[in-house]
Amino acid sequence: MTANDQAPPPPPVRPAFDAVTWKEIAHLLSNLPVTLIGFVYTAFMVATAGGLSVTAVGLPLLVCGLYGARLLGRFERIRARALLGVRVAEPTPLPGPRRAGGFFAWLWAGMKDPVGWRTVLYELVRLPWGVLTFTVTLTGLFVLWPVLPYLVRGMANVDRVMVRGLLSPSDELERRIAELESDRVVVVDTAAADLRRIERDLHDGAQARLVALAMGLGLAKEKLLEDPEGAAAMVDEAHGEVKLALQELRDLARGIHPAVLTDR
Repeated sequence: MTANDQAPPPPPVRPAFDAVTWKEIAHLLSNLPVTLIGFVYTAFMVATAGGLSVTAVGLPLLVCGLYGARLLGRFERIRARALLGVRVAEPTPLPGPRRAGGFFAWLWAGMKDPVGWRTVLYELVRLPWGVLTFTVTLTGLFVLWPVLPYLVRGMANVDRVMVRGLLSPSDELERRIAELESDRVVVVDTAAADLRRIERDLHDGAQARLVALAMGLGLAKEKLLEDPEGAAAMVDEAHGEVKLALQELRDLARGIHPAVLTDR
């Protein structure tokens, strides 16, 4: 057997532009129109709200504009997830005026929203980058195609860094708040289920025994003078019912979720 016979087989034939590269190209080409829309909205919002900040509508308009910037950031995260494979957690939603504790509390929370302001910064700095990536990618498809995959990968990695750095939740505290909100929903649902079970058990068990006990004591009271022995027997039976009712109440207390007691 010769050395040529022992040589490994050649690598399989693959396209120069794989699916990941084509997705990155689509993302870079869509940067310009998407970024242009975001830049126009952000610049108009900041200029309008800044000009009206001396009036009563300026600050609420700014907060509403930051809410809109959050929606733009959400769209950019969806686009990055679909075309770049970047999965960024959604930031914690801002509470409305009722949950925030009033209009002014909602206004203050919206004005200092870090997610909204970082999205504004993202949209403002993306315009020159969008022009650059669109121009280089479109030109490379015609005259730079041998090195285009390397250029595309480098520019797409810059986009990935921007998305993770400016469109991710603010910090570990915000992510922890989101987790606690999710856990709170689970605890509230569990507590509600416990309350429904306790109401059902009280109605079917302890409550029925207590009603029977009250009726038995009433009959014993009526027979106390006429039939003392019968009345004593009925009192003994009522005593047994009291023990059973107390045992059922203790069993119910052991099964109550701690959140039910906390809510009380």
